[in-house]
Amino acid sequence: MTSRLTILMLLTAAVSAAAFDLGELELHGFFDIRAGVRTQSDPHERDASLGEMRLQLFNETFTDNATFAVRADFIYDRVINSSHTDLEQGLGLIDLREANVTLAPLDFVDLKVGRQILTWGVGDLLFINDLFPKDWNSFFAGRDTDYLKAPSDAMMLSLYSDFADLDFVYTPAFDSDRYISGDRVSYWNPMLGRRAGRDAIADPERRSRWFREDEFALRMRQTVQGYELAAYAYHGYWKSPEGFNPLSERNYYPHLNVYGASARGTMAGGVVSLEGGYYDSRQDRRGRDPLVPNSQQRYLVGYEREIVRDLQAGVQYYVEIMQHYGSYRANLPEGMSSKDENRHVLTFRLTKLAMNQNLTLSCFVFWSPSDKDAYLRPNIEYKASDVWHYSVGANVFIGRDNDSFFGQFEKNNNVYAAVRCNF
Repeated sequence: MTSRLTILMLLTAAVSAAAFDLGELELHGFFDIRAGVRTQSDPHERDASLGEMRLQLFNETFTDNATFAVRADFIYDRVINSSHTDLEQGLGLIDLREANVTLAPLDFVDLKVGRQILTWGVGDLLFINDLFPKDWNSFFAGRDTDYLKAPSDAMMLSLYSDFADLDFVYTPAFDSDRYISGDRVSYWNPMLGRRAGRDAIADPERRSRWFREDEFALRMRQTVQGYELAAYAYHGYWKSPEGFNPLSERNYYPHLNVYGASARGTMAGGVVSLEGGYYDSRQDRRGRDPLVPNSQQRYLVGYEREIVRDLQAGVQYYVEIMQHYGSYRANLPEGMSSKDENRHVLTFRLTKLAMNQNLTLSCFVFWSPSDKDAYLRPNIEYKASDVWHYSVGANVFIGRDNDSFFGQFEKNNNVYAAVRCNF
């Protein structure tokens, strides 16, 4: 058992014991049955894209000095039937989503310690300064969108003042994305020069040394004349294994710093969002190593508003600009496909509410004119009552090239359905 698993289990036991001692243990949660199937054959994956039963239990206990929270999912997964528990990748019979304690030692200070879900930034399913882990397997397979956010094992210190609010997050051992490894979603493998899946499970070099391979994230925010302004900084690693070690022939997580800012406020009857960030790839600042990502500039602008009653629309433009592109091309090995200097992405969201807002019809579209690929997420959700929820949806990937960002997942097109019982 890993040291991280031991610490998390001890923290969970301590939080639960505190709730029991207070005699206020009250469980909430849901039972979710979800199934999905691929719409075409993929020689590297099973025909079922999703097949699971999930029981989530949640307790939050309040005292005069602290708040204790535990949220755990107990899972039976027929697609990846693994008895091995990996809390970092969310594999096995249990996915511990939260196990933390929140303290308020001073009127202007909050401290939250333990496993928690962290998010910031203003993008809609686009992330620039949000360097907290994501679960891309859940996102592409058809789980609830909430599961795109993976948990962090961290300490978050928040300071409040009239000048600005300051959030500082320290993660003592690096928390990576729950990356696409091939066990559920097939992907483009550049070493093999083809799509791969269960025949070539990705096994990157992990960074898990406590207090040596750690992360820092900082956010300063303030509201000025109705606009939410924020500045960000991050020190850690690329969240997905984007580097390649030719000696071990394995991917790894290169060093990364990120500096950025965002703004959000009302304009022209809607809400406008702006965000930007500079990705400082510390191991390849001159762009001469094609096996390490180059530094990048990333920007997005978004706008959303209600077109008519109960019909919401949103659009975003996002761009990644590779730095030192000439050096990158000059040092690219012969036969290795090159990336574009600029990657452009447009997103569109439409959400229609009907039947007294109990029926939600939505579609989110990613389209990259530079990569010539797209990703569509249509979904229908019906709330029959406060207890019973039903949903159906699809994940549709379209791409001209097998190695583009969305095009590589074209064999993973799927439809899914879910029934959820809340309690």
